[in-house]
Amino acid sequence: MARIAVIGAGMGAMAAAARLAVAGHSVAVYERGGTHGGGVGRFARDGFVFDTGPQLLHLPAVYRDLFVKTGKESLEQSVELAQVDPASAHVFADGTAFALSNASRAGVVRALDEAVGPGAGERWSDLVNRAREVWDATRRPLLEEPLGARAEDRAALGHDPYPAVRRRGLFRRAAPVTLAAVAGRELRDPRLAALLESHALAHGLDPRTAPASAAVLPYMEQTFGSWYVTGGLRGLADALHRRCTARRVAFHFDAEVTGVVEKDGRAAGVRLADGGVAEADFVVTGTPSLGPAGTAPPVPGRFTVLLALRGARPDGTAHRTVVHAPDRESELTGIFDSADPSYAPTVTVLRPDDPSVRPDAEHEAVTLTATAAPQGRVDWTSGGTAAGFADRMLRAAEAAVPGLRERLLWHEIRTPADTEALTGAPGGGVPAPALAGGGGAFLRPGNAGELPGVYRVGGFAHPGGGLAHAGMSGALVAGLIVEGKGFRGSQ
Repeated sequence: MARIAVIGAGMGAMAAAARLAVAGHSVAVYERGGTHGGGVGRFARDGFVFDTGPQLLHLPAVYRDLFVKTGKESLEQSVELAQVDPASAHVFADGTAFALSNASRAGVVRALDEAVGPGAGERWSDLVNRAREVWDATRRPLLEEPLGARAEDRAALGHDPYPAVRRRGLFRRAAPVTLAAVAGRELRDPRLAALLESHALAHGLDPRTAPASAAVLPYMEQTFGSWYVTGGLRGLADALHRRCTARRVAFHFDAEVTGVVEKDGRAAGVRLADGGVAEADFVVTGTPSLGPAGTAPPVPGRFTVLLALRGARPDGTAHRTVVHAPDRESELTGIFDSADPSYAPTVTVLRPDDPSVRPDAEHEAVTLTATAAPQGRVDWTSGGTAAGFADRMLRAAEAAVPGLRERLLWHEIRTPADTEALTGAPGGGVPAPALAGGGGAFLRPGNAGELPGVYRVGGFAHPGGGLAHAGMSGALVAGLIVEGKGFRGSQ
């Protein structure tokens, strides 16, 4: 039995802790904050309840596997899951609007043909079919196998497997194909292009530079569906914490780790901010501050506005509506290039049909989210910067929630600066899932650290950000520790 110190109580860290404890190891988690879950937080006031991090679960199979392998109760016995249908509604500045069925190719084709024009659905469907080739080519090496530290181990994933449709002719470009180029060439409609790019943007990826393989993101959502946890996604974090404690994982909150103790050339424990040392045979770090050294700038974060509304949620309201920015180029410039957040953002409006998140049937809890520049490039704590951005989000959301301002009781704002303070993520950045292509620029550091005995888990490690990917990283780290160098991947 080995002693294992886990730094951070985020979802990836807890996933690793539960698996390691079941394998018979003594596991202790050290969390700088006062609770578990990392970015999967909750805010409650006056009977309204909100998730402050992710709102929906994709690829629930990852957590089904985790709960099956760490205890008797399944995922469905631990939380109440429901598929969201429609998966999403979309509203554009020109008045175009449509709703996309959850995990239904025929429904999506029909909705796009009716709203955008004949043939639009087939063009979208053809693109998603090509994205399936990305999934088939990368699922195992990108999501289920450890990522080696050697350049040759990463080289294969540096090639983009998306079978992009090339332009014919003498002057066709030989440069790497980006997601934006795929949108322009293969979809040929600005609304369909915005639909494709919005999946990347929601993960903090710039479609102008993201590889074409990012088309796998809408493929995954359309194929495996979108799921809601009754009471909010924080319930999943609570269930995972309960699973860890049932497996005798020890949690130490308000216990900041300042460094890894080294002895005889390998990890021997962690050093705490209070001056104490916790000895360990292995260290699993789920925090970016103790990850690999580097100069990469912080990734974009998430700006969230929590709305308490008077009035009932109308029947037939979509759970998720994306209100697309009227000027996509200005938005991308504001997020990725400049320090000016004065643009009109793409806003995701979340309106769960869940009595447990509102005080009664005559009120509604609504969450607005937008991808935003990280703290540091924009100072979200300065003057009215955050208030002005929130006001533009409210204006956009009125396209999805008529009469929003008249219904508004109060609102709360969460900026990337708040995320940075809560989680320690540089700039409050929310890491994107790892992607093949781009010469390996969209991969995360491997799970095995440079110092023997140290392992990385969570969104800032392989295979990147997102709830499902965090769960996968926990499985990979547990496998590396339990099985050693012979571990070739999770099943």
